[in-house]
Amino acid sequence: MKVTEHLKNANKTLFSFEILPPVKGTSIQSIYEGIDPLMEFKPPFINVTYHREEYVFKERENGLLEKITIRKRPGTVGICSAIMNKYHVDAVPHIICGGFSREETENALMDLNFLGIDNVLLLRGDAVKTEPGFRPHKDGHAYASDLIKQVVQLNHGVYLDEEMENPVPTDFCIGVAGYPEKHMEAPNLATDLRYLKQKVDLGADYIITQMFFDNQCFFDFVKACRAAGITVPIIPGLKTLTTRNQLNVLPRYFNIDLPEDLVNAVEACTNPKDVKQVGIEWTIQQCKELMEFGVPCLHFYTMSKSEATAAVARAIF
Repeated sequence: MKVTEHLKNANKTLFSFEILPPVKGTSIQSIYEGIDPLMEFKPPFINVTYHREEYVFKERENGLLEKITIRKRPGTVGICSAIMNKYHVDAVPHIICGGFSREETENALMDLNFLGIDNVLLLRGDAVKTEPGFRPHKDGHAYASDLIKQVVQLNHGVYLDEEMENPVPTDFCIGVAGYPEKHMEAPNLATDLRYLKQKVDLGADYIITQMFFDNQCFFDFVKACRAAGITVPIIPGLKTLTTRNQLNVLPRYFNIDLPEDLVNAVEACTNPKDVKQVGIEWTIQQCKELMEFGVPCLHFYTMSKSEATAAVARAIF
C-alpha cells in the first residue's frame, strides 16, 4: 500500500521509523534486532536508507594510486524485500542521485516494482566524505528533482529505452525530504521552500522532514509550505538525543539548532543514563504537541537502535 493511502485511511497518528542498512559483512539479523522491539507499535511502513560507499586511495609500489572501498552498505532492494517478507509491512527504500547512472536507477526501480514495493523516498544524497562537495554520476542526476522526473516518467510507462514495445508503467508513491531549518546548502529558507514546491509540482506525494528539536520550527515550516501552495502531507521526522556528544554532532552534521532548555538539561546530567532519559522525555513532549497539532504520522530516525524510540512510543501510543 502507498504511504499516502496509509495516511488517508488512518483514524489516528501513525508511527513509522527509519533504519540503516548493515555494513558490508554484517548479518541481516542486525536489521531484525533493530526492528523487532518496535513492531508492537504497528508501523505501517519502515524506511530503509542508502549510504554511498566510502573509499580511500592507496599508493602502490609502482607509484600508482588504487581506489579501495572501505565502507559499503548492502543493497536497499534486498533489505526491503526481507522486511516485507518477515514483517508484512511496507518498506520505503531511499533512492539517491549520487553514485548511480540513470540506467542503474531505472534497474533498481524495476527490481523494486517487481517485488511489489509501492513507495520510494527520493533524495539527492550527501557528498562522499572524501570529496569536498557533492558530485553526481556523469550519467546520473544532480538533483532530487531530476530523480523525481525519472520516476514520474516510469509511472507513465516511459523508460530510457524509447523503443520498448508496450512498456508497463510503474505506480510508485513518491516521498521527498523537507528541511524546517533549511537544507545546509540552501542560501535561505525561502529559496529552499521554492525548491521543495518545485519537487511537489513535479510529482512528489508527501514530505518527510529532517529532524528538529524545536516544534515551533516545524509549525512555522508547515505554515510556510501551505502558504506556498504545498498541500501534500507533511510528516515530522524525529530523533531522540541519547548522548552528550550529540549536542555537538547533530548541529554539525544536520544543520539544526538545539533548544537552550534541552542543552541546559543535558549539560546538568551527571551520567549517560540521565542524558538518555532527558532526551526521551523531550521527544515525548514533542510528540504530544505534534499529535495535538494534527500530524498524520510521527517518523523516527532510529539509526537502527530501538531502545529510545521504543520508550517514546510506549508513552504516546
